[in-house]
Amino acid sequence: MKKEKSLKQKIVVGMSGGVDSSVSLIILKQKGFEPVGVTLKLPIWESPLNVLRENVCCTKESIDLAKLICKKINVNHYVLDVRKEFKKTVVNYFIKELKNNRTPNPCVICNRYFKFKKLIEFAKKHKIKYVATGHYAKIKFNKKTKEYELYRAKDKKKDQSYNLAFLTQEQLKRIIFPLGNFYKKEVYKLAEKNGFKIFYQKPQSQDFCFVSRKSISNFIKSLIKPKEGLIVLKNGKILGKHQGLPLYTLGQRKGLNLANGPYYVLSYDIKKNILVVTKNKKDLFKKEIVIYPINFISKNNLKKPLVVKVKTRAQQKLTKARLIPFNKKYKVIFEKPVYAPTPGQFAVFYQNDKCLGGGIIN
Repeated sequence: MKKEKSLKQKIVVGMSGGVDSSVSLIILKQKGFEPVGVTLKLPIWESPLNVLRENVCCTKESIDLAKLICKKINVNHYVLDVRKEFKKTVVNYFIKELKNNRTPNPCVICNRYFKFKKLIEFAKKHKIKYVATGHYAKIKFNKKTKEYELYRAKDKKKDQSYNLAFLTQEQLKRIIFPLGNFYKKEVYKLAEKNGFKIFYQKPQSQDFCFVSRKSISNFIKSLIKPKEGLIVLKNGKILGKHQGLPLYTLGQRKGLNLANGPYYVLSYDIKKNILVVTKNKKDLFKKEIVIYPINFISKNNLKKPLVVKVKTRAQQKLTKARLIPFNKKYKVIFEKPVYAPTPGQFAVFYQNDKCLGGGIIN
C-alpha cells in the first residue's frame, strides 16, 4: 500500500462485483480506510447473437453482488450509469480501429480515458482524494524525481501493468492498488475468510466487457458489414475465401477454414480485399516495429536510445529491445524477433519491474 493512510480516510473503490474489487474493498477497510463502493454501470450489446453474457462487470447480478458485499461490510455503495459515455469512448474506438483494419485493445483505452477518469471525477465531486481498483499492479512514489511509478504485480501471471501503461501522473497520484503484493490464490482465501465463498463459482471478467468473446465476430459483422474476399498464399496462390478482413488478426490460425493447414494470417491487401496467409509460422516473427503515439509515465520524454524489455501482447513474455526516438515516433528493435506484433495493439516497455509506458504499434 502506498500514499497516506490516515484513520477513516475516505477512498472510492471501483466495484465490478468480482473477487478482486471485493477483496480490495475488504483490505482497505481493514487498513483503516473508509471505503465508498462505486459501480460503473456499463452497456452490453443487446442482441440475440450475444449469447454469452457472462462478464462479471456488466450484468445486473454483478451490480447486485457489489451492493451485497458493500452492505455486508457496512460500506456505502453507488451505481453510476455511464453506458452512453462507455459507448462513445470505448466502443466507438473499438469499431474505428476495426474499420481501419487494426487490432484494438479496449482495456488500455478504457483504463486511461474512461474507467479511472470516471472514478476520479466521482472522488473529486465528493472531495475524496484516492480511488482504488482490484488491478494487479503496484504504484510507488519516487522521492528523487517526485513522480509516481508503475510496477508489475507480485503475481506475475496476473500482472495487469500492460493494460495500465497509458495512465498519467495525474491519475497515478490518486490511485491505490491493494492487490499489488498478493497472489490470486491469496485473494480467494481472503474472500473465503471474510465469508464470500461465492467467488469460487463465479467466472472471471473477460477483455472486452461489452460483448462476449465468442460473439465478437457476430458483433463486427452486425456493425461493419465486412465484405468477403480471397485468401491467398504469399506467392499469390488462391486458397479460399475470407468473411471480411476486420474479422482476422495477424498470426491468427483458427477460423480460416482452409484444408491442409495450419495456416496463419500474414498480412492484408486492403485495396484488393485480400487476406494473405502462410504455412510457415516463422514468417510472422519481426525484429523491428514503429510505435506512435506513445505515453511515458514519467513526464520526461525519451531523447536518446534506451535498453528496455517489451511486451506486444498482455500475456507475452518480456523481450529485450532498444527503444529509439525518431521523427516524433519511436522504433523498437528487438534482440530476438517477436511473434506477430500487430498494428493497433500496444507495445509496453519496462526496466526490471518498472513499467515506463507504452505506444501503439504502427
